[in-house]
Amino acid sequence: MAELGLNEHHQNEVINYMRFARSKRGLRLKTVDSCFQDLKESRLVEETFTADEVSEVLSSLQAVVHSEVESELINTAHTNVLLLRQLFSQAEKWYLKLQTDISELENRELLEQVAEFEKAEFTTSNKKPIIDIIKPKLAPLNEGGTAELLNKEILRLQEENVKLKARLKTIEIQATNVLDEKSKLERALQDLQLDQGNQKVR
Repeated sequence: MAELGLNEHHQNEVINYMRFARSKRGLRLKTVDSCFQDLKESRLVEETFTADEVSEVLSSLQAVVHSEVESELINTAHTNVLLLRQLFSQAEKWYLKLQTDISELENRELLEQVAEFEKAEFTTSNKKPIIDIIKPKLAPLNEGGTAELLNKEILRLQEENVKLKARLKTIEIQATNVLDEKSKLERALQDLQLDQGNQKVR
């Protein structure tokens, strides 16, 4: 079976989006088909058309189809922005900075891989009910990889805290030793000064 190199959770999210996109695409194609059907039923009758009439009919059809296709492309672009917004918003909650490589969006090899994945997925899993696949929004990132990342960071900070405490204790011992040594030197100095004072008195 074709794979995208993602973990199971993320691959399921991709499948959800592909199912959504296929549904929207199907609706738009039906709209385009209806443009041609309307033309056949309203404009084409069993009679001969002049070149100008044919040109006018085709121009009218072109304008309608152009509008439908443009509307779908715009809607698809805006939908993708909303999807990216969801992903980036979730990443920002964990202070992550995601990056995109726009050049990869035209990588023919990767596009063919996605097409193969879609073909394999939707010819083997059409039995899955749509209501079980499509969710109203992405599930919050409170488990799985993000939780693991957070736990690793907590463990790292705990280990660093233990090291810092050990280092602080060592420094405290060293400081105590220095203070003791200083006290000994001060007493030795005082004794020396006292001895020198006594010698002068004699």
